[in-house]
Amino acid sequence: MRQRPAHQAKNRKRNRMTVAEADKRAARKSIAIFLIILTAISAVGHFAIVGLAPVSIYVGALMWCPAIAAFLTLKITGRKIASLPWRIGNWRDNIQSYLVPVAYVTISYAIAWSVGFGGAFDADTMSDWSEELGLPDSPGLAAALMVALFATIQFAKSLGTIAGEEIGWRGFFIWELRKVLPFGGVALVSGVVWSAWHYPIVLKYGSGDPLFQVACFTLMITSMSVIMAYYAFRSNSLWPAVFFHGAHNIYIQKIFSPLTTPNDQTRFWIDEYGLMVPLIVTLMAIYYWRRAKAEGM
Repeated sequence: MRQRPAHQAKNRKRNRMTVAEADKRAARKSIAIFLIILTAISAVGHFAIVGLAPVSIYVGALMWCPAIAAFLTLKITGRKIASLPWRIGNWRDNIQSYLVPVAYVTISYAIAWSVGFGGAFDADTMSDWSEELGLPDSPGLAAALMVALFATIQFAKSLGTIAGEEIGWRGFFIWELRKVLPFGGVALVSGVVWSAWHYPIVLKYGSGDPLFQVACFTLMITSMSVIMAYYAFRSNSLWPAVFFHGAHNIYIQKIFSPLTTPNDQTRFWIDEYGLMVPLIVTLMAIYYWRRAKAEGM
């Protein structure tokens, strides 16, 4: 006896639900494997940085742990590395991903300087840059040149280690989370996990109240994760996140923090452990969260 069309439709719907549940189970398994491997191998890098010395070779090794964890997870689950979103993507998204951190970092430090949370254009930094560039009598020119070099050459040099993080976080992790969570869940979970991954270093090398600095850092990283997930999903590429991450590091660590003359309030407001950058990037994250919702992500 032939099945009626209604029965056939129910069977198709049941089959689709079965496939969807299987995909979710596979994604949860991949997420668990990734996090277990990442925790195990990152412990070595954290020990080297926290227990031995925060030298660049140890930092670089730690930054490649997410990529290694992603590659091993793919191997264990029978998937190919080529399945990651390697395509360069839309250059408009790549350029915007570079400029967004430039905007929120510049705004944050401009506000901090204007209200007296630190002085602008630290004389010692500008003098050091002048000597380093062989322009001892032209500190203004040297500062402008150094900023340009950091924003381009140093940025390009940093992409190798930053790619190690982003292959894992925005090349693998958020795409697995997307199979089981909506956009907001992906952004928040990836942001909290990414933040926690940094905690040993934050607690070791922060210069203020640990709880305050962890809270500021977590707010900043989670807000950044909203924007980075938006560009990764929109472009179907991990490269916007690489450019975003690189610009964030360069403009805070190499440009604006060194150019700030500290006072008693500085450590509470600037850098990655202060409050100003998290506040500004959170406002931007709210905007991008709404964009993602409007675009059906």
